[in-house]
This record gives sequence, structure tokens and C-alpha cells, in this order.
Amino acid sequence: MAGTAAPSASPLARAEHFVWLTARVLEQRRFAYHFLDGGPAGAGPTGGDKAGGRRGGDRGEDAVEAALTAYREEDGGYGHGLEPDLRGPVSQPLHTAHALRVLDSIGRCGGPRVERICRYLTAVSTPEGALPALHPSLRGYPYAPFLPVVDDPPGDLLATGPVVGLLHRNRVWHAWLFRATDFCWAAVEALEESHPYEVMAAVAFLDGVPDRTRAEAAADRIGRLVRERALVVLDPERRTECPVPPGYAPGEHHFPHDYARVPESLARRWFSDEEMERSLDFLAGRQREDGGWPVTWREWAPGTALEGRPIVTLEALLTLRAHGRAIG
Repeated sequence: MAGTAAPSASPLARAEHFVWLTARVLEQRRFAYHFLDGGPAGAGPTGGDKAGGRRGGDRGEDAVEAALTAYREEDGGYGHGLEPDLRGPVSQPLHTAHALRVLDSIGRCGGPRVERICRYLTAVSTPEGALPALHPSLRGYPYAPFLPVVDDPPGDLLATGPVVGLLHRNRVWHAWLFRATDFCWAAVEALEESHPYEVMAAVAFLDGVPDRTRAEAAADRIGRLVRERALVVLDPERRTECPVPPGYAPGEHHFPHDYARVPESLARRWFSDEEMERSLDFLAGRQREDGGWPVTWREWAPGTALEGRPIVTLEALLTLRAHGRAIG
């Protein structure tokens, strides 16, 4: 099989070629579940029986979960480079948040598996009940140089917000959630200066938290902040004129589709239809000749960039499909 997908093929077919060529088993299984096996939300099959199909009931979900289990640690967390920028055989909050997103995407964010995860979250939380971005157990293993490891890390909205929002959205109830939710509310409502990844963490929290009136008010304020502080590129053709936040890689801009991955997100209200359509056009146009989408963050090791691109490719396809774009 050639190393580059046929240029006349659909975006999905080109991405499929890229995934089989480069992705880890987990991303291959996820791609098959979402796009080849008649996955959730009415996604129709595009690859016939070659991906195994879902005729065996939960076979697609089982395959994804089996691949994810390889990253699980004895303490209930996840490690082993699940999040490619963090390496080593130790659990980390960011790995575990990634695992929860995978479980959520296959409808398995509940039961004993999530109970184990919540026990891990409790064990690594800071005194205020929040998650640190990086746990000091990572020291001694390779990790991205732009992610500092400290001995006594503070609670971080970046790590805590997406986990809390996702657990609430799945109606998970655990003692850990009470203080973690209070931490997120305080952090979100105190945001004055921020950066795109922190804002996306805030959105993930607000999209899932039960108090919808309070969430809508907080999201409205943050949306104004995002526009006023130029944390979003509204015209992709003029992106070079927009500043990149301190510490980000050159060209590491963020667009409306990065904040509003699905139309139901509160962040979708921040942007006009025209702004959103331009953003989605830009996202669709970023697919490379090999069928995959590029990573935009700083590449510090060859392997991490290779592992990151299939994850980004899955996210791009899911975002485009969620917003009604034809992908093939």
C-alpha cells in the first residue's frame, strides 16, 4: 500500500489510510468504532466489514476499551504515554483525563471502571481537592520540556475542569466531585487573564456541570474575554497577524472550532454562523497530503509528534461531522 492516500479520495478515506499507516492500536480501534463500524450518533458505516463491523453487539466498544486497558496502571490511573507528551509507566491526571474522554466516546463512562478512576483522582488531588497538571511521580521519565514538574504542584483548572465536566455529564456521583466542582467554579469565575487551553478546560467544565443557569452566565463572560483578549482567530486568512500566547509554539493559534467542538457547546454561542463556517472551512482544508491533520503544538520528540497526529486527525473528523460537514 502506498504511503500517501489517493488525492481524489474523500477526506474520510484519506484519513483512514493515514490511521492504518501511522496510528497506535488505540487510535485505530477508535477510528474503526466511530467511522467504520456504524458508531454513535447515527454515523453510518463507510468501510463495510473490513473493520470487523459491530454485528457482534458491543464488539466495537470492547475493542476500544481493550486497547485503552493497556495504558491502565494498578492505582486506577493511566500512563505509558497515553497522552503522548508525557512518557513513562506512571499514572498522571492528564493521561487519566484522556482515558475518560475515550470511555465517554464509547458510552462506557460509568460503573466500576470509573469508580477506580475516581479513587485514583482522590489519591492525587491537591489539598483544595483539585488535580495538578502534572504529578511529581513523572520525574525521572521523559516529558515535554514545556510542562514543568514540581514537588508540590497546585490545583489546575486545565487538568480538573475537563474531568469534572465529563463526570457530571455522565451523571457520575462520587465524593471526589464535590470539592473538585467547587474548585472549578471558583477558578472559572475568577478568570481574567487566560490562554486557549485553559479556556477550553473551562468550557469542558461548563458544558457538563449541572447548574446550567450559572454555567451559561460564566460562559457568556468567558466568551467576551476570549474575543477581547484575541484568544481566538476569527479570520484564518489573517492568522499571521494574531499574537500567539506566551509559551506556545509559533503558529499555535486557536479557532472557533477548537472551543466549540460540537454545536451544543456553550462556546458555540460566542461565534456567528459566518465565523464558525470560516473556521470549519479552515479545519477541513488542513488535512495533509498523507490524509492526516497536523499537530500545532511544539514538537519535542519524533515519536510524540507521530503519535499525536492520529489523535488530532480523529478530533478533526469528529468535529467536522458534529457540525454537519460531509467527510465521506
